[in-house]
Amino acid sequence: MLTIQHNIDLGEHTTFGCPARAEHAAVVTNIQDLQEAVAYARDKGLAIRVLGGGSNVLLTGNVAGLVIINQIYQRAECVDGHDVHIRFGSGENWHDAVTWTVSQGWSGMENLALIPGTVGAAPMQNIGAYGVEQASIFEELEAFHFESGEIRKYTAVECDFGYRVSVFKRELRDKVMITSVTYRLSLDPKLVTSYRDVQEELAAMSITTPRTLDIYNAVVSVRTRKLPDPRVIGNAGSFFMNPVITAEQASELLEKYPTMPNYPQSDGTVKVAAGWLIEQCGWKGARNGASGVHDRQALVLVNHGGAVGSEVLELAEKIQRSVADTFGITLVREVNVW
Repeated sequence: MLTIQHNIDLGEHTTFGCPARAEHAAVVTNIQDLQEAVAYARDKGLAIRVLGGGSNVLLTGNVAGLVIINQIYQRAECVDGHDVHIRFGSGENWHDAVTWTVSQGWSGMENLALIPGTVGAAPMQNIGAYGVEQASIFEELEAFHFESGEIRKYTAVECDFGYRVSVFKRELRDKVMITSVTYRLSLDPKLVTSYRDVQEELAAMSITTPRTLDIYNAVVSVRTRKLPDPRVIGNAGSFFMNPVITAEQASELLEKYPTMPNYPQSDGTVKVAAGWLIEQCGWKGARNGASGVHDRQALVLVNHGGAVGSEVLELAEKIQRSVADTFGITLVREVNVW
């Protein structure tokens, strides 16, 4: 029978490590647990929140209602010709899932190595790195609807994936919990090496004809070097999304800032590097009490020890105002604030 816990510490369940407590919480490991947890919340009239790896959440205070802690683990694969269909439980650790697929010789997830969080969070955020988004390998997912108790399948079209967004961050936010995700990988590698960081790392490794494992190792090496380990210093990875601006605005900025990293998109817009914008405003390595901006990657806000969520959020808002005043660009948070 499911155990409902009360007044529990949530800080240890997030990578930022900011203090907060949950009024009620339940660890779910299967669909029956989830059904019981949702029934309890509905009977008590409680709001429901879902917490996976806690790697994309900033807690700014105690959380009312019921927090469902997702620990649904599953791995099942089916080989169909050159395709491999893999169904993961949504509580599986994302990097562990990527590592496992690479070890099996399956291609598709290698560029997404070392992204923190769970498999269930991947489609919600439509995570991406080094030229690959999870949408490109996504097949389908199942989600449990809190109101109806229905488990429904969603195709990629129904998920409405965009840049770091999906229907689960918009219309279905806090209304469903993703329970499983199925990806289609390949036995025939179609490697993506277009990003300069990956190319330079492969060159440093003296690799001219990379394999899937080589891409994986290169990405892990780059991310390890550039991004702080949340086990060492509290953080939630990239705090802001890279803004997408019009070609006209990009042209105007490039006249003034010719070294601004920019990435033209297929629809005519231009993506610019949020970390570069923040660094140009002088925030790299800055501190606000016990919170701060990482000294190697300005896109990452960190907890130096003892920071509260409101302190981190205050720093984030100062950065947003600074970038808006300097560049006329509005930074949008990637991290969810509770």
